[in-house]
Amino acid sequence: MIVPSIQKALLLKSKFGEFSVDERPVPRPGPEQILVKIKSAGLNPVDWKVQKYGVFVDKFPAVIGSDIAGDIVAVGPGVKQWAEGDKVFLQGIYRDGSNYAAFQQFVIGKCSLTAKIPENISYDEAAVIPVGIACSFIGLYHEHPHGLGITHPKKGGQGKYTGIPFLVLGGSTSVGQLVIQLAKFSGFSPIITTASPKHNGLLKSLGATDIIDRNIPLSSLPDEINKITDMPIKLVFDTVSIADTQKAGFRVLAPGGKIAVNQQPAIESTEDKDVIFVMGVPNLPHNVEFLKDLYNVLTEWLREGIVKPNKVDILPGGLSGIIHGLERLENGQVSAEKLVARPQETI
Repeated sequence: MIVPSIQKALLLKSKFGEFSVDERPVPRPGPEQILVKIKSAGLNPVDWKVQKYGVFVDKFPAVIGSDIAGDIVAVGPGVKQWAEGDKVFLQGIYRDGSNYAAFQQFVIGKCSLTAKIPENISYDEAAVIPVGIACSFIGLYHEHPHGLGITHPKKGGQGKYTGIPFLVLGGSTSVGQLVIQLAKFSGFSPIITTASPKHNGLLKSLGATDIIDRNIPLSSLPDEINKITDMPIKLVFDTVSIADTQKAGFRVLAPGGKIAVNQQPAIESTEDKDVIFVMGVPNLPHNVEFLKDLYNVLTEWLREGIVKPNKVDILPGGLSGIIHGLERLENGQVSAEKLVARPQETI
């Protein structure tokens, strides 16, 4: 296709400023890069925090957003593994600059951190995968101190952990749903999670064996777990990661156990318990090579149903709809699904 020189983008004009739809140049791909026409862009909780707290971005105007699905419309010099017309999904890295962010109509992607969309997955479904799966995969399978150090399913870990319990705090979150699915693939049982009772059916379909009502006092969590298993809990993934849930997860850990958290730790490791701070940012040095293992299998996992996308809620209005979507996320009005915008529908 003929690639335009100008595109529409949702711009954050200044630190703590307002979002507005405006125009910016369409970038051109360099070596080991592709240019993707974005069909669907997923929203994440971190996105509203960039605006409210003035974090992660220092150069303005800025485009943010990380979850991307679309069509390749150009490839950089020497790129052979991708071609114009390929349907792909990828994680944007707006910390590298606006050219790599999701909330616009065209984006630069890195070849090694891109996967094909299988035939059974839509653009909208593909756009809810990248950020959540990166955090889940790193948190479960990366070596200490970056992850829990579980053996990768493709490297002998599939079904390896049968009979070993795994606790997921916040099973209905985007990351929580993916952690449950990967824990099932690794063979853990029982897979215990916390969630609102209205999500029990969904979480059991993904692989959770036991669901504890998230509304119980966290002080009751050990007693509820003891009703399910008398095995020691040595692995916890806290996908909520507020201070209270981190402390509750740490309390249920048996000696020698590890807890993964995906926000700044509010707890510290001790001699017999480890706290793992999971950072799903793909351009961190310890993640770049590691995530290539994920993207090499991700299309297959989606095609075979090993990994299923979160439920999707489409925002009307293209890029302009993202503004209200971020407000919904900030106000806690999104549960067990992800919001998706379609940038090409921007008026």
